[in-house]
Amino acid sequence: MGEYIVEMRHITKRFPGIVANDDVTIQVKKGEIFALLGENGAGKSTLMSMLFGMYEPDEGEIWIRGKQERISSPSQATKLNIGMVHQHFKLVQNYTIGENIVLGIEPQKKALGLFPYVDMKSANERIRQLSQQYGLEVDPLKKIEDVNVSIQQRVEILKMLYREAEILIFDEPTAVLTPQEIEFLLEIIRGLRDGGKTIILITHKLEEIKQVADRCAILCQGKLVDVLDVASTSTKKMANLMVGREVSFQLEKSPAQYRQEVLRVEHLSVKNQDGFEVVKDVSFSIRGGEIFAIAGVSGNGQVELADAIAGLMKASGGTITLAGKDITNAEIRERTLDGISYIPEDRQSYGLILDFTLAENLALKNYFQPPFCQKGILHKEEFDRYGEKLIGEYDIRSGQGIRTQVRSMSGGNQQKAIIAREIELGSPLMIFVQPTRGLDIGAIENIHKQILGERDQGKAILLISLELDEIMNLADTIGVIYNGQLLKIADASTLTSRQVGEFMMGVKA
Repeated sequence: MGEYIVEMRHITKRFPGIVANDDVTIQVKKGEIFALLGENGAGKSTLMSMLFGMYEPDEGEIWIRGKQERISSPSQATKLNIGMVHQHFKLVQNYTIGENIVLGIEPQKKALGLFPYVDMKSANERIRQLSQQYGLEVDPLKKIEDVNVSIQQRVEILKMLYREAEILIFDEPTAVLTPQEIEFLLEIIRGLRDGGKTIILITHKLEEIKQVADRCAILCQGKLVDVLDVASTSTKKMANLMVGREVSFQLEKSPAQYRQEVLRVEHLSVKNQDGFEVVKDVSFSIRGGEIFAIAGVSGNGQVELADAIAGLMKASGGTITLAGKDITNAEIRERTLDGISYIPEDRQSYGLILDFTLAENLALKNYFQPPFCQKGILHKEEFDRYGEKLIGEYDIRSGQGIRTQVRSMSGGNQQKAIIAREIELGSPLMIFVQPTRGLDIGAIENIHKQILGERDQGKAILLISLELDEIMNLADTIGVIYNGQLLKIADASTLTSRQVGEFMMGVKA
């Protein structure tokens, strides 16, 4: 454990309008789990992208195994036995798992000693062996488009192991996983360390760092704040250093003041694209001033339920009534104008247009109305004025302000942009699906305050979250979904997290 396997000395990286890393020095020991902790947009991913050769530093040096290296491309990083699992996976959807793993380093043989071909049979066999060795069981013959996110993540890890990486970088590896999948992944990361690998973990989840990391470096607005021994540092101290202020772990929540009913869902059923019923005969209602939270393990129909209310999926049975109006068959825009705000689970596919600017994305729901549009003509200065207002009010950080292409923003700031846009609509019904997924503790604290603020103003809130703590902290009423059915609806104060957990697993008593 003595010598440093990775040293990044005095690293500075600038982009137009922003210093992403400002004179950062970190040293990673061989065989440790080293965590990089910081808010969304603090410069963690940028720093590791330089170690993986996706960017080159403007200033500073990178040393690997005691030798200075210039890493100008990911293929060069691979030659130095460095691998990286990105936050948004880099996989070809219509290729098999095996094809994705060997892509770029395909094993070749010659038929009849003359004709070269890719030897997938032996590659798949090696992948099977690797996957069993590290507890990452996958079927190399399955296509990426047919497997879930946690399997796709295993494929990304196997890509590194297949290339014999010794230094493994994980960028927000648990952002898209369920609690059970997170536990499994943390076990895998510990196993990799015990097998002699060096792990660099980019995250902002303090509990995960406490579980697996040996040391952590804290970044705040591009600068290195401190390097700490994890075992002897409290999560509260980490949180305060990361956000640059005192962070409260307790929510100030006033008693609910219920108003009249805003949403009524009766006997709602929804089928997925394969014709399977994923929401089965669901009924509930939400009043103004009420947070109705749906708890459930991922894949039990909760996202399809939200999509059906927002209009992204058709109901196959039942009715949806908003403020007394039947909207079961209404178009999405009509539902928005009638008063639905929707923060979707998948921010990149459904929440944003990645190649549009931040100003354009912030006006996506009302660009066709005055003052943005008069007599069919769009007024760019109104987009800009509105964008500047929301950036200031919701602390959305981006390199070039309203002109920033949303694709280039950190995941957390993309999420802040969606939440700002949807809250500003002032809708009577607000649907939040996984609102704090992938966010740091400071941003989570702010979003929880915003959700409670909207509830206290009399809005009806439908909250869907995989985070049981989030549901227990925010909900006034809890509905537990299992296999497409609401097994239980009760006042949140009458349920313990243990009881909710049991209902999530299908216990009906």
